[in-house]
Amino acid sequence: MIFEELGLDGVHLVEPKVHGDARGAFVELFVGEKLHAAAGHPMEVAQVNCSVSRRGTIRGIHLTAAPPGEAKYVTCVSGSIVDMVVDVRVGSPTYGASVAVPLDDVRRRAVYIPAGFGHGFAAVSETAVVTYLCDRVYTPGKAISIDPLDPRLALPWPAMDDVVLSDKDRTAPTLAQTEALGVLPSYADLRAEALSGSRA
Repeated sequence: MIFEELGLDGVHLVEPKVHGDARGAFVELFVGEKLHAAAGHPMEVAQVNCSVSRRGTIRGIHLTAAPPGEAKYVTCVSGSIVDMVVDVRVGSPTYGASVAVPLDDVRRRAVYIPAGFGHGFAAVSETAVVTYLCDRVYTPGKAISIDPLDPRLALPWPAMDDVVLSDKDRTAPTLAQTEALGVLPSYADLRAEALSGSRA
């Protein structure tokens, strides 16, 4: 299992080893100790979510307000997606920056996303099944949505003939509007929390 930081503080691409033979394939999708060693703090899995999306669907950009925040470990178990991570930590040197990562059911790669980052994806296969391992259970009233088509973010979504958005994502505020609401996570607070190990 290989871990590569993706240019955003703490966001890692995870490349597992796929063991194939005449029966098919076997892969270790998540190993907590290895992630801890690579990312610098442990991830206790509190909830596992699964979404099924048709081609052209964009889900996101979503995050959980901090505190409590939410770290995610995302993989595409069937089909293919372009996964998107956005730094929305106010005060971060990479605030507003993003990274796009293709995930599919062949290489079985995953993305680890620390608390404080926005996340979304676009389904590029006919159907895409995505699982999210989360270190916090869903917290009502703490969910934040940001317009995935915000021109300021200019996210590198794949070219798609028919973009499908939920009503919530279609009407979500821009990054600037969300920042003005005062609900985005603080870079300084999250860094202090990580250093203190309080998410362990």
